[in-house]
Amino acid sequence: MTTSSPNATVQRSLSLLRGLAGAMITLAITLLGLLLVTFVIGRVVPIDPVLSIVGERATAEQYEATRIALGLDKPLWQQFAMYVAAAAQGDLGTSIRTGAPVAEEIARYFPATLELATLGTLIGVLTGVPAGVLAATRPGSLADQIVRLIGLMGYSMPVFWLGLIGLLVFYGQLGWVGGPGRLDPVHQMTLDFSLTQYTGTILIDTALNGAWDVFANALSHIVLPAGILGYVSMAYISRMTRSFMMNELGQEYITTARVKGMPEWRVIWVHAMRNVMVPLITVIALSYAYLLEGSVLTETIFAWPGLGSYITDALFTADMPAVLGGTVVVGVVFVTLNMLSDILYRLVDPRART
Repeated sequence: MTTSSPNATVQRSLSLLRGLAGAMITLAITLLGLLLVTFVIGRVVPIDPVLSIVGERATAEQYEATRIALGLDKPLWQQFAMYVAAAAQGDLGTSIRTGAPVAEEIARYFPATLELATLGTLIGVLTGVPAGVLAATRPGSLADQIVRLIGLMGYSMPVFWLGLIGLLVFYGQLGWVGGPGRLDPVHQMTLDFSLTQYTGTILIDTALNGAWDVFANALSHIVLPAGILGYVSMAYISRMTRSFMMNELGQEYITTARVKGMPEWRVIWVHAMRNVMVPLITVIALSYAYLLEGSVLTETIFAWPGLGSYITDALFTADMPAVLGGTVVVGVVFVTLNMLSDILYRLVDPRART
């Protein structure tokens, strides 16, 4: 029985610390670059933030006082330093439309997008991975052709068209699902005035409160938009799973396992899937990030009060603090998911730990 020497343990610990330090430095540089981009955008757009606040009828003294209060009289490098310092404290500015802090408004809207995107990603993973494996293990078969056709349709059909058709058929004609919005008005009143909201996600909050009638109503509303996003996610995940699995099934270790008489299900779901999961983690993370920031059309069609709708409404009203704050949050989501996928990558693949 062999044991690791103290020196080897120290070396592994130092390697882990160096990796964590490098990841933190990369994260800080990425976020700093993101803040720089949003800062530049806020300065080059042809919208005067001072005028948006004080209005066109303000006096010159009011205009100048507001300009000084916003720090716009200082050099650009000082303005950027103030912007970074405020963002580090969670201050993303004040909405021109409502006068409320942008961070508070995003915190109110983001759980709806998180709930919708998470459920859509779960649907995409639970259907896309088995479909991709099925297609890869039977190349050229009818099952393979069906999976590829479904994936091609998911890529080709516009999301807004799928949403409109889904509402027309499943809500308007069949009445199987709830309509636009997260809840019916009566249940929305129950949620707002009678239930404790812990997370902002209706399914979780109503379950924690034991309000199963509101839970059922919320589920009827989310199943269609989440199903459409899940279909789009499934099209991407099934295609990539099929490609990764076909590559692994052609490797020598798979042939060796089959020659030794190992059951086919074990060859596929244990040995091959172990290596497929390494790149598939990144695919799933990117798909999740896309649903978190790219579901604007879906949220608009289904009147879903999420982050995408919030940024869209801010764009239409030239509310640049809200637009830039939402952009920063989207960037942070992407960076965070990339970091998490990298951590999972290292956990799944022992070779990456060195």
